[in-house]
Amino acid sequence: MTTECPAPHHEDDVVLLGHGAGGRLTAELLDTLVLPSLAGQEGPLEDAALLPGHPDLVVSTDSFVVHPLFFPGGDIGSLAVHGTVNDLAMRGAWPLALSVALIVEEGLPLPELRSVLQSLGKAAREAGVPVITGDTKVVDRGAVDKVFINTTGIGRRHPALRPSAALARPGDAVLLSGPIGLHGITVLSTREGLGFETGIASDSRPLHRLVRALAPLGAHVHTLRDPTRGGLAAALNEIARAARAAVEIDESALPVPEAVASACDLLGLDPLTVANEGCLVAFVGSAAADQALSALRTLPEGRSATRIGEVLPQGPGGRVTVRTLVGARRVVDMPLGEQLPRIC
Repeated sequence: MTTECPAPHHEDDVVLLGHGAGGRLTAELLDTLVLPSLAGQEGPLEDAALLPGHPDLVVSTDSFVVHPLFFPGGDIGSLAVHGTVNDLAMRGAWPLALSVALIVEEGLPLPELRSVLQSLGKAAREAGVPVITGDTKVVDRGAVDKVFINTTGIGRRHPALRPSAALARPGDAVLLSGPIGLHGITVLSTREGLGFETGIASDSRPLHRLVRALAPLGAHVHTLRDPTRGGLAAALNEIARAARAAVEIDESALPVPEAVASACDLLGLDPLTVANEGCLVAFVGSAAADQALSALRTLPEGRSATRIGEVLPQGPGGRVTVRTLVGARRVVDMPLGEQLPRIC
C-alpha cells in the first residue's frame, strides 16, 4: 500500500476575502487581473477619476456589503452615501449627483429595507446631493447577505484644488482630521457582540465640507485620502508609493481613542490598519500647515484635526515609518489582507 501527499492548495487560484481589503492582496489583484483586463490607464490609483473630456468633472463608484446592516453611529444606507461623497471629495470635488443600485436578498423584511433606504435618503439630503437614478435587483435567499448597495457619484472639482496621491513632496506636513479606528472597531464589536460598541460609535460622515474649507489654500494642498479599508497604514503606503516619498509619522501624535486602543490591545489589532469612514489625511505644504489645521478645525468634523507627521527630505521612496513612543523607528507596512472583513 502506498500513500501520496495531496496536491498542495494554491491560494492564488481563488479569490480570498483579503483581495477586497484594500491592502497588498487588493493591489496584486488589480495589477495582475483587473487593470490588464480593462486596459486601464497608467498612473496612481485614486479614490475618484477625472471624466475623460471633462477635466472639471470627477466620477467614483463603490459597493457596500457591511455586516451588520446597522451599528452605532451609522448603517449601510448612510455609509453608502458618505463613502462615495468622500471619494469625490478626495479629488477636490463637490458632489453633484448620486446613483443608487440595490441587490436585495429574497426574504428581507420590508421594514428593515425601509429603514436602510430612509437612512440613505436622509444622508443624501444632509450632504446636499440628489439621488437621480438607480436600480433594484432581488436574488435568491443566500445569494447575498440581506442587501448590498452600490453608489456612483459625479462631482465638480474646486477650481483651486487638484490633489493627487502622486503630488506629495518632501517637506509636506501630514495632517489628520480626526481620530482613527472608530468605524472598524464599532462594526466588529457589534457583529461579534464584544461590548466595545457601548462606549464608541462609527465616525461615518461626509467630508466634502472639510475639503471645501481647504480650498483657499489651493495648490498648497497636494494630496487628500480617506483611510477606509486598510486604515491609515494603507492610505499612507499608497501615497508614499505613488509619490515615491518617504513618509514618517509620530506615534505620540496619533489620535487613537482610548476605547479603540483597548479593543485593539485585546484583539491583537493595530489601530493604524483599522478602517475609518469619517476622517481624511492631507499632505499640505509646510508653509500652509497651520492655516490648513485652522481651516479644518472650523468645522465639527475637523475639530480634532492634528499634525501627525511629515514627508522627509530624503529617505527610501515609498516607505512609511513611525516614530514610536520610546523613540525608535519602525516600518509601517501595507496591510496584507483582511483583518476585519465586511467592514464597509
